[in-house]
Amino acid sequence: MPRVFSDPDAIADDIIREVGTKLVVGLPLGLGKANHVINALFRRAVADPSIHLTIFTALTLEKPTPSTDLERRFIGPVIERLFGGYPDLDYAKALHAKALPPNIEVIEFFFLAGKWLGNSYAQQHYIAANYTHAAAYLLTRGVNVIAQLVAKRIVNGETRYSLSGNTDTTLDFMRARNEGRTTFKIVGQVNSELPFMPGEGDLSADEFHAVLDSPETDFPLFAPPSEPITDAKYAIGFHAAGLILDGGTLQIGIGQVGDALAQGLIVRHRDNAAFRNIMSRLAPGRSVKESSPFVFGLYGVSEMFFEAFLALIDAGIIKRDVDGVLLHAAFFLGPKSFYRALREMAPELLDRIQMMPVSFTNEIYGDESTKRRARVDARFVNNAMMVTLLGAAISDGLDNGQVVSGVGGQYNFVAQAFALEGARSILTLEAARGSGKKLASNIRWSYGHMTIPRHLRDVVITEYGVADLRGRSDADVIAAMLSISDSRFQDELMRQAKDAGKLPKAHQIPSAHRENCPDRIARALKPARDAGLLPALPFGSDFTEVEQRLIPALQILAEAAANPLDAIRLAASGLFASEPDSHTMECLSRLQLDRPKSLSDRLYRALVVAALARSNEFSGA
Repeated sequence: MPRVFSDPDAIADDIIREVGTKLVVGLPLGLGKANHVINALFRRAVADPSIHLTIFTALTLEKPTPSTDLERRFIGPVIERLFGGYPDLDYAKALHAKALPPNIEVIEFFFLAGKWLGNSYAQQHYIAANYTHAAAYLLTRGVNVIAQLVAKRIVNGETRYSLSGNTDTTLDFMRARNEGRTTFKIVGQVNSELPFMPGEGDLSADEFHAVLDSPETDFPLFAPPSEPITDAKYAIGFHAAGLILDGGTLQIGIGQVGDALAQGLIVRHRDNAAFRNIMSRLAPGRSVKESSPFVFGLYGVSEMFFEAFLALIDAGIIKRDVDGVLLHAAFFLGPKSFYRALREMAPELLDRIQMMPVSFTNEIYGDESTKRRARVDARFVNNAMMVTLLGAAISDGLDNGQVVSGVGGQYNFVAQAFALEGARSILTLEAARGSGKKLASNIRWSYGHMTIPRHLRDVVITEYGVADLRGRSDADVIAAMLSISDSRFQDELMRQAKDAGKLPKAHQIPSAHRENCPDRIARALKPARDAGLLPALPFGSDFTEVEQRLIPALQILAEAAANPLDAIRLAASGLFASEPDSHTMECLSRLQLDRPKSLSDRLYRALVVAALARSNEFSGA
């Protein structure tokens, strides 16, 4: 049986006594970090230079940090409400402060997107790795401690611990230990909010060396709220929904596109006529490959499990089981409502959601024949930052070598799409980003970095349509990519391709693709928005109703910051606006601008009033 502690410092002392002063600690990706345990080990290493501590992890979760006064007014109460009790990770604070002692090393293979840009230490100690390779890399470094957050349950007098939402690499480590390829100690920290998930991550207590279990070290799980889905993201999601085969297999990446895809599938299934109408408005005159309701349903296999999958199960879309299982996944992360739904789920349904090692979800090796039979007509849907006209995808970094996030499992799923019969890889992105002088195309002629090479090009989706690239010539690929590019950049992109001799001089972009602009997408989706088919937050939100009204207005202000003339127009409009109605006053009160006390307060108030009016115009409110 494990040693059970109530004091983090005591469990740290025990680890050092048992393992020694050279500690190589593996922390799970994202949610599953044992925060109090690693913080105690960090403090010991800071106080004692003879201790060498290496932390190997990914997706270090941190509370949002507002950068402006207006952001602080909005996000401050949200941070306190959703993250107030979440214990900060001391190693992350030291990295930000550039105060990491020389006897402590922190290595990540996947970053919280954009969080570590410009941080020299983090960038230099990043390891580029497929998700499926991370465990092997840590084994070669001699991991001797895994510190993981766990759920606890007593069954017939026996204490059991669940790896819950982080079976991803820990189960692969345990298999290596069982095979005699490594030795290490698993240290758990019990969390009362963590759902107890059945399956391979349901472990007997004797698998653990020690466990931290105390009300004083319990804490609310990190719960990022869902983000509102924009028109562009909804258009991308619906285009993707038209490629999902009934009776097939589905993997989705997290984010607005994943939520939009799920909502698109739900509309396709429950209100098929509305789905077809939306698609006819988004892509006039173009056929949709898959538009019928689901009869056989889908089987889910995804490295990440998030709230949209629960909605697809509830809607009767994910219903094709494999050996009784509807969804296999490797880790999860989501809002508070997601964790609560899992904790309260009926056992017979929870049994149909199985958390697995990432080697299972992300690869077909190991019992390959069974996986091939299960993963029929698979669609792997993931996000990219940019795609070149020749089909190479940029998803994790910049051309100056700076890492934005990481490869994660994207390459794994692209490789599966080419290895499995009938499977396709679908990469999604908005055609452009920014506004004003910062407006830029996400479709590039070329770029000095890539995540997925062009010889693995498959399907690319923007808000303007679908480009099917697999097996096509370079000229055909370029023509297809131009057709889903933002029309403000099409001529220059086409010129670059022609100058390089990769596109015939006589080529012209069809007139049907010459109106690829945000206004067209907004017009196409407006009837569905007005009908309530495209809610900003289709699966609920931890934001209040007032905060949900404020979010689109604050997004308008963020875009206006890049265009001074627009910001001036907004301020003038707000200053001369009529007396705010009750809804506007609720929003102003939430930002502490209902009674402005300074010139800056009055300016903020004017900007918010005008931005709220503009967002109401967009939404038809």
